[in-house]
Amino acid sequence: MTTATAPADLARRPGAPGPPPRRDRSSRPRRSVTATVLLLLGAAYCLLPVLWVLIASSKSASELFSTFTLMPSTHLLDNIGYLSGYRGGLFWLWMANTALYAGVGALVSTLVSAMAGFALAKYTFPGKSAVFNVILAGVLVPGVILAVPQYLLLAKVGMTNTYWAVLLPSMISPYGIYLCRIFAAATVPTEVLEAARMDGAGDWRGFGLVALPMMRSGLVTVFLFQFVAIWNNYMLPYIMLGDDRLFPVTVGLSGLLNQGATQPAMYTAVVTGALLSILPLVALFLSLQRYWRVDLGAGAVKA
Repeated sequence: MTTATAPADLARRPGAPGPPPRRDRSSRPRRSVTATVLLLLGAAYCLLPVLWVLIASSKSASELFSTFTLMPSTHLLDNIGYLSGYRGGLFWLWMANTALYAGVGALVSTLVSAMAGFALAKYTFPGKSAVFNVILAGVLVPGVILAVPQYLLLAKVGMTNTYWAVLLPSMISPYGIYLCRIFAAATVPTEVLEAARMDGAGDWRGFGLVALPMMRSGLVTVFLFQFVAIWNNYMLPYIMLGDDRLFPVTVGLSGLLNQGATQPAMYTAVVTGALLSILPLVALFLSLQRYWRVDLGAGAVKA
């Protein structure tokens, strides 16, 4: 007859497994606090300039230079009225030009990037690797370097100092093509495209009705990146345009800032214009944030 061994006896035997080691959880709260502090510092670093612009735009020219406080004043509407009346509402024409450059340029750039990225991800053709390597090289080249060559090319065909001088260079984005290639490879199954072809869908129909809905989250990301880049672009329109009625808001406000040396009231106009110029970007991000998901497979095939 055998007797059962008590658990206490097993624990006392040599080589018997003991209780699992306790993990030191005291370091977790410290890491959490450190991460929170770092995030708060980063948020303060990004938001304090915006807060200063909001406060400074509510001050008069004398208040802006006499004291430095974070207390808002009561001259915001006066500053907006002065800016709106400058040269018959020239500021709002700059805003409309910026919306045209950024809106049309970002839409066309997103469509071109989607088509090119989809072709690079799902088709096989001679020179595919070479084309993709050239696109990668284009990602590494800053846009400022290309501004002067683009000006010389457009000057040859007489397109400088026109809307096209800013729109055409903005319609191609190597970084957007690179992102769309990644999005297409990750979210568009090859089996779905083959099934669409078996159902009689051609290449264009398969791209428009099958691939684009699956790539929607990625395309919103590309659109936002390109829209913000064109909206904040300064060097390209500064080189391409000479008529101030074609200026975007970045170049227009830079001109007002240069006038501030002789007209101090222009400084408050520039600060107020900077505040008004970021409001469309904030509204765009808030309206499109529901499409901007981390899960890029949200549009994939459902079982």
